[in-house]
Amino acid sequence: MREQWHDGNHFSLLPTADCFVPALLDAIDHAKASILIELYIVEDGDMGERFFEALIRACARGVDVRLLIDACGSWSLSDESKQRLVDANISLREFNVLSLRHLGRFISRDHRKLVIIDGHTAFTGGFGISDQFLGSWFEVAIRITGPCVDDWIGLFNRVWRSRKAQDFVTGARRRGDTPEIAPNPMRCEGHMVGRVVWGQGYHYQAIRRSLQHQVSTAQTRIWICTPYFVPTRTLRRQLRRAARRGVDVRLLLAARDHDHPSVRYAGQRFFTRLLRSNVRIFEFQPRFIHAKFSLCDGWATIGSCNFDHWSLQWNLEANQEIDDPDFATELGELFERCFDQCHEISAVHWASRSRRQRLREWVYGMMDALITRLR
Repeated sequence: MREQWHDGNHFSLLPTADCFVPALLDAIDHAKASILIELYIVEDGDMGERFFEALIRACARGVDVRLLIDACGSWSLSDESKQRLVDANISLREFNVLSLRHLGRFISRDHRKLVIIDGHTAFTGGFGISDQFLGSWFEVAIRITGPCVDDWIGLFNRVWRSRKAQDFVTGARRRGDTPEIAPNPMRCEGHMVGRVVWGQGYHYQAIRRSLQHQVSTAQTRIWICTPYFVPTRTLRRQLRRAARRGVDVRLLLAARDHDHPSVRYAGQRFFTRLLRSNVRIFEFQPRFIHAKFSLCDGWATIGSCNFDHWSLQWNLEANQEIDDPDFATELGELFERCFDQCHEISAVHWASRSRRQRLREWVYGMMDALITRLR
């Protein structure tokens, strides 16, 4: 499956959980035939209960509900909740369950975020089913209709039938008793152009290639939001070159309440050279920003992929790319609102950081370098 551009789509930006959580629940409640869900994080809690109840109601209406969760990201989901879903006739599979026989493969995770309703409407972004997304984390999602939905269905089916997707009840690695969900016939839902790009760790890296191409050819702006910024050498070099040729390069990064502080410190070791090249770095202050979206001139991307070695080298990831001036304007306005709530790091301020901070950068930078050499 290769990424292709499609016309005739409509994309709706859903910034913050106040927008995308009601939209997701409403779509589930109005599903008539099928619901496909592929998520990294699914946990017990208030948000979990709201979604589980909606999925159970859908099954009671005769909707075919398939839930694919990552065994590592959703490790805290109780067996009681899993059994409750299965008892309601929800098909539940777990991706890459820990096995002593295949211990070395456990590092590869399904980090995608996807909900597809009736083969017609898809949602993606950085969200999961966890109470963290209800208020303590800032997140963004997008609603998709049109031909791009068919590509999202293809991605889901590919993982659903893979040997790494284990049935919760039987433990079978592959099961042929549930046919694939077929996409609806392609139909025009709007006038917006987009494509689905995906990554499968070291083996297939369309997301990385696409971003690097956009960065290298951008003329006016490169704005990147990612909570886990540990970029490759190539991307760092391209960002510096773009800033030196006059492109407005900005990074919107996480600051407060980071769920993986070590990743933050590992990425900060690159700040000095970026700042010297006029790359502007903003740290979001109100809360942990978990969203992953980027804007290069009129090109936009939103999805699951972080720009760190773990996402690019090990995980299954997927993003929705959009080439539309109106959507780029809307996403740019979201960026501007976020920048207004940030602390911008200056080169002078960064040069005076403490020895303790420099030591953290070095230690966690060394750990990150070792991880990239595990394969």
